[in-house]
Amino acid sequence: MPDIHPIHPSQAAARNRSAAPWPLLWLVAILLFLLTGCQGETPAVVGTPAPAVSLSDCQIGTEGVSLRLSARCGTLTVPENPDDPAGRQIDLRLAVIPAVSRSPEPDPLYILAGGPGQAATETYVQISGAFQRIHQNRDIVLVDQRGTGGSNPLTCPASETGVDYSADSEDTQRYLQECLQSLDADPAFYTTPLFAADLERVRQALGYGKINLYGVSYGTRSALTYLKMFPDSVRAVILDGVVPMQEPLGIDVARDAQNAIDLILERCSTDAACSQAFPDIQQEFDELVAALREQPVEVSIVHPRSGEPVELSFSIEQLAVAVRLASYAPETAALLPLLIHKAGAEGDYGLLAALYLIVTEQLSDTIALGLNNTVLCSEDMPFMPLEEARRAGEGTYYGDLQIEALETACSVWPRGSIPADYKEPVQSSVPVLLLSGEVDPVTPPENAELAAQTLPNSLHLVAPGMGHNVIMRGCLPRVASDFIASGSVNGLDTDCVNEIVPSPFFVNFSGPLPLIAGE
Repeated sequence: MPDIHPIHPSQAAARNRSAAPWPLLWLVAILLFLLTGCQGETPAVVGTPAPAVSLSDCQIGTEGVSLRLSARCGTLTVPENPDDPAGRQIDLRLAVIPAVSRSPEPDPLYILAGGPGQAATETYVQISGAFQRIHQNRDIVLVDQRGTGGSNPLTCPASETGVDYSADSEDTQRYLQECLQSLDADPAFYTTPLFAADLERVRQALGYGKINLYGVSYGTRSALTYLKMFPDSVRAVILDGVVPMQEPLGIDVARDAQNAIDLILERCSTDAACSQAFPDIQQEFDELVAALREQPVEVSIVHPRSGEPVELSFSIEQLAVAVRLASYAPETAALLPLLIHKAGAEGDYGLLAALYLIVTEQLSDTIALGLNNTVLCSEDMPFMPLEEARRAGEGTYYGDLQIEALETACSVWPRGSIPADYKEPVQSSVPVLLLSGEVDPVTPPENAELAAQTLPNSLHLVAPGMGHNVIMRGCLPRVASDFIASGSVNGLDTDCVNEIVPSPFFVNFSGPLPLIAGE
C-alpha cells in the first residue's frame, strides 16, 4: 500500500496515458504528504451518540484482483464541515468482516489505508491474508477515508489533451483548477484529523468499546492522529511503515530513496550469483543516472497492460519513479540489477520503461488525487524547509524532482485547517507495535525510532532486506496476532523476524538461480 508515498511526467508519457493524466505529479505527492499552512482547532468530538449503521451482505475487493471477501457493508452520513452540521452531508462507506468465532472478542481491528488517497474497502483484500489469525477472534472494520473509495471520492477527471504536467507547468495548475471545479466537495474538509473524527463516529455507531488499529504508511499517521484525539478509545496499535507526526515528510525522500537503492545494489554485490552477472552494477547505475540527466532516450515498446505500441521519452524523471517504486517490494527490487544492466550496459531501456508504466498505472488506479492533494497541501508543506529539502537531494538519483511539483500543486489546491499541536509527537502509553522494512525507500526504520521516543509502551521490529509494508512478511502475521491477542508488547516471540530474507535477484529472464543444497 504505497504511499507513498513522485515527479513530473513528460509529454510523451502523458500522451500515452490519457486515462490517468497525472502519474508523476501525484507520485510526488503520494509517497510523501506535503502541504499548506492554515492551523485550526481539533474538530469537535461527536457531541451526541452517532446513529446506528444498517449493514447488509456485500462483497469487497479491488480492480485487477480476482479475490473478493464477504462482508457486511453500510454507510454513515456525516457533515462535511463538522462546524456546520446542517450543511453539505457526505456518506462514509464502511465494511465489517465479522470474526470467524461465534464468541468473538469485543475489540475489533480497524484497518487504515495508505496513500494518502487509498480506500480501505478496496485495498484490504491485497493484505487480508496477513490478518487471518486476528480475524478468527475479532471483527475487521474498514472505513473508506472521506474523499476516497465510496466516501465522496475526490477524483479528478481524465484528460484527453496530453499536456505536459511538469512540476512548473501552468497546464498542471489549470488541470487542478478544472478538477476543483468538477468536485461536489470542499477539499479543505478532507484532512486527517477530520478522518479521525469520522472513525470515532463509526466506532460509536457500530457500538464498539475500545478498538485496535492497524495503519500502513500514511495510515500510520491516521492511526497516530486518532490515538492523540481519542486515547480512551484505543486498546492497541500496529504501525507498519511509520510516518511520525513531527517530521515534515519530503525533506528526506531523496536521501531515503538513495539509501534503499544503495542497499539493494550492495546486496547484489555480496550475492555470488548477482555479483557474477553484474560485477559493476553500482557504476552502471551511476552512469545511467548521469546519462539520463543529460538527455532523455526515445523508447518504442509494447504497452505491458494494453498490448498497444507506445512511444515515450524516457528521462531521469521516469527512471527515478520506476526505481523508487520498484524499491518498495523485494519482489520488484529483485529485478532492478538486471533492468539497470540492460539499460546501462546494453542500451535497452524498454524494460525500465515498461516497469515505469506498470508501477505508475497500478498506483494511479488506487489513489484519489484530490484527497492526496488536500493531505499533501495541509499537513506538511507549511513545515517544509524547501531549500534544505533541495540540498538534501543533492548527489542522489532522485534529486529535487518532487519539490517543484509539490509547490505547484499546493499553489492551487485549498488548504485545510489542522490543530495547532498537530505536528507535535504523539505521547501515549497504549501498547504499540512498530514495523519497518530495512530497505524501505519512503518510511525507513529511523522513522519508527523517532515515533517510539514518545511511545514508551512500544516495540520496534525491522524486517531484514524488506521494503515498504511488511505485515505479510515471514512470521510477522503471527507476531501481530500474538500482540493483538495479548494487548501487550511484552513476552512476544520475535526471534523469527531475523530469519526473514528478501527475494533472490533475477540474473536473467529465467529468474534467480536455483539454490544448491547446503548453501
